[in-house]
Amino acid sequence: MEPSLARVDYLQVGVTAQKTMRLLPASGKKATQKVVVGDQDGVVTCFGIKKGEAVPVFKTLPGQKISRLELGGALNTPQEKIFVAIGSEVRGFTKRGKQFLSFETNLTESIKAMYISGADLFLCASYIYNHYCDCKDQHYFLSGDKINDVLCLPVDKVNCITPVLACQDRILRVLQGSDLLYEVEVPGPPTVLALSNGNGGDSGEEIVYGTSDGKLGVTQITGTKAIPKWEIGNEKKRGGILCIDSFDILGDGVKELLVGRDDGMIEIYNFESADDPVLRHDHALSESIASIQGGCVGKDGYDEILAATYSGWLTGLTTEPVHREGGSGEELKLSQEMQSKISSLRNELEQLQMKVLQEREKYQQSSQSSTAVSSVPAFSVNDKFTLNKDDASYSLILEVQTAIDNVLVQSDAPLDLLDVDKNSAVVSFSSCDSEPNSNFLLATYRCQANTTRLELKVRSIEGQYGTLQAYVTPRIQPKTCQVHQYQIKPLSLHQRTHSIDPDRPMNTLMLKGQFSFAEIHSWVVFCLPEVPEKTPAGECITFYFQNTFLGTQLETTYRKGEGYFKSDNISTISILKDVLSKEATKRKINLKISYDVNEESVRHTLKLIHPKLEYQQLLAKKVHLIDALRELQVHEGNVDFLLPKYRSILEEADQLLEEYKRQPAHLERLYGMITDLFIDKFKFKGTNVKTKVPLLLEILDGCDQDGLIAFFDAA
Repeated sequence: MEPSLARVDYLQVGVTAQKTMRLLPASGKKATQKVVVGDQDGVVTCFGIKKGEAVPVFKTLPGQKISRLELGGALNTPQEKIFVAIGSEVRGFTKRGKQFLSFETNLTESIKAMYISGADLFLCASYIYNHYCDCKDQHYFLSGDKINDVLCLPVDKVNCITPVLACQDRILRVLQGSDLLYEVEVPGPPTVLALSNGNGGDSGEEIVYGTSDGKLGVTQITGTKAIPKWEIGNEKKRGGILCIDSFDILGDGVKELLVGRDDGMIEIYNFESADDPVLRHDHALSESIASIQGGCVGKDGYDEILAATYSGWLTGLTTEPVHREGGSGEELKLSQEMQSKISSLRNELEQLQMKVLQEREKYQQSSQSSTAVSSVPAFSVNDKFTLNKDDASYSLILEVQTAIDNVLVQSDAPLDLLDVDKNSAVVSFSSCDSEPNSNFLLATYRCQANTTRLELKVRSIEGQYGTLQAYVTPRIQPKTCQVHQYQIKPLSLHQRTHSIDPDRPMNTLMLKGQFSFAEIHSWVVFCLPEVPEKTPAGECITFYFQNTFLGTQLETTYRKGEGYFKSDNISTISILKDVLSKEATKRKINLKISYDVNEESVRHTLKLIHPKLEYQQLLAKKVHLIDALRELQVHEGNVDFLLPKYRSILEEADQLLEEYKRQPAHLERLYGMITDLFIDKFKFKGTNVKTKVPLLLEILDGCDQDGLIAFFDAA
């Protein structure tokens, strides 16, 4: 049965971070619960709902931004103490708002993730995990990559403290004391962790994870190894997962899984069978969901899902039916409660309009005085720049706390802008002069009114690197703008992976010289995405990568004074050789470069590219025929005389055009990659074959794989 949920907007606080809203335990079985939320103005707000209105319980004074909010208390008692992470400090409040704890930790960075279990406090900065018991330091762990979230298995069920860290390198790290017990590989960078069913399941060992690329899964964390239970991919291409909760919103006695995503989607997953969950309901909001909770908020006896959005809105999806009494004819009478609510909202709106006018006049007078000081209004931008594995493109998501007026996008590296279905902004391109200013892309997105979130897609060319800049201008007065920069790396289409196929023919690049471990690590960070900026612990490190466009692979192993790079694509080795030697020259470091080229790898790469090339050439041919076939259809009125293949082109015309539009310059990219492969193959032999490129392009138009391989071998 499809749940019937009505949306209710309760209150707006300041901008909120991930996992900063919770529901306090109810006093009775079906009684309403108080909401507590912390925002980036440093204010903790606790309120309840009475007759549809938010009634404050307490509100703290502004301060540093709140990065996490958790509930705690003695084990097996109601968890009603409020703990907030502010900078490197943890503060505790009672449910009435009295501060009882101010614990200044020994962390040098701000707290990014927090979990509380009885007297145990688990805190994480970017790379550092700390465990405290009664505010006394117990354990410490340095992670190999950034920590996004932390939780601990329920102590009353598993009888030991088992913390789990969600790390950016697609790994869950399970700890025992200060030591790493084991690692769990997950399909994407995990952004959030939660106990399965809210309590870890029957065993207390099951945890739910959500990833930044929108995947969801459950794994059982035993004392010796992890047992994967289920995993759901992101078939609908929705946003990354930011928050998870378990709550029985359908009233069937089984807790559903509530999921909040960064594209504003709220999802309810139901466990109809004992195995995989099924998506039962979804609801779209216009901004990212920072926190999600299930409970009873608006009215006694009516359960609901409460979400806190990025800009601070607390929005409920309630099971309470929206009553409308039938009037005479089609006229509908509003209930007395609704009429009084509308009246109070009108009064509040009038007061706000008066206040805005007064403040505007005040600002005009102060700006014209002789002692005027220009003030630039501050605004928050939540941005995310990630590589999509499915279509080898980068998504740039910009979210602003107020409506966006326009976004100017500029790049000094060649980029293709791709179409985004969800994007309603009007884009206009400016002509670029790439020579003096290195300007390859200049585009403006003009947003419609009340757009607070904008998603762009770009595709880069490997070997051509630079900076993408986004100038964000919101609809506020006086006009102000923020610039955000994103690095387009030399091997920008490579993505970290857990392992590679050792049986492929590999080319090897070897570097030796007077460089430190930190120096060669900084070069690898410059070349490749998803590499932690912090120099890894130990003397040697290995990373594995996969090219999202072609499926080729790369293995990097390096230590002080030497580095080894292996790839089945010779162009990858060529790009690394050029960029690494350039970086070493900048630092006046003399490099000894040697390489081992495997001839078989070129044939292997061509075989990987060819199916894509064939498909794109066929798509381009079909698209070019559509106009002529449609004209024929108009003139003849009937197309039964056409061959079946041409009739199918007409039937699928809209899908073909849509696909072609979504992938501009795809064929040119493939031609470019094959041309680079041809040039790079002979560059390592010391031969310049650029004069033979026109001949190669003629063979490519013929799309003959054997002829192409023969040309590579003969040249």
